[in-house]
Amino acid sequence: MTTIEDEFQRMRPAFDKWSSFVLIGKKIIAEGTENFVKTGPSVVVGNHIGTVKDIAAFYKIYPRSFVCTANRMIMDKNELDFLIRKHLKRHFKEIGLLINMLLKPLKAPFVDWATRTVRRIGTIPVDLYSSKRDAILKCQEAVLGGNALVTLHGRGRVMKDEPNPYVSRIRRGGAIVAYNLYENNGLRVPVTPMVLFGTQLPLFFPTKIRVKIGEPMFVTDHLGDSFDETIEKFRAAIDARINSLFFQIIKSLE
Repeated sequence: MTTIEDEFQRMRPAFDKWSSFVLIGKKIIAEGTENFVKTGPSVVVGNHIGTVKDIAAFYKIYPRSFVCTANRMIMDKNELDFLIRKHLKRHFKEIGLLINMLLKPLKAPFVDWATRTVRRIGTIPVDLYSSKRDAILKCQEAVLGGNALVTLHGRGRVMKDEPNPYVSRIRRGGAIVAYNLYENNGLRVPVTPMVLFGTQLPLFFPTKIRVKIGEPMFVTDHLGDSFDETIEKFRAAIDARINSLFFQIIKSLE
């Protein structure tokens, strides 16, 4: 039986080329990589401000294979094509439509490759507009199998109307996975907080991408009197830690 690790390693040469292309002109500066859990079940929770550039940057610094959650739309060729057009227009306004047309000969094979690849390596689809229960169950199954789960929170762009435009409110999924695996399987899953900054700039725009990784956190340090209380306490703690890491990056730039 082919495992996620087998498939990941088989696809590694293609991932290397893809991530290098996506990150052209960008240099990654990562702090705290020693906090990544190298083996066994683990969860990484971070912000999401740079669409595919977030995953490309993470891939470059992460020491092992991983499963990630993703918008289910990227697993359908037509919907992914729509997302790319929308992204280009958001960043480049009307000229984005021209860029989309010029990229069409390259975009079609990329869209085909991307949709096939994300399904093949076990990416867990999340419907952004309905229940997340099925996705959470699949996440738990993946982590229980000894895999690393990566879940990035946000819409893949800077959200100007939010309190912190660069770190959207961290959702409950990672906390629920950690709690359920502790409660049902006696497993203390390390949850590693991470923040990215610089990926929000457009493709091919020269810049430095800064990544800061915090020490792993455990749901057992945030247990409450009920499921909901525990989940909210742990979610809030993860949220606060990621925001703290973000402000440490900003302070270092002053």
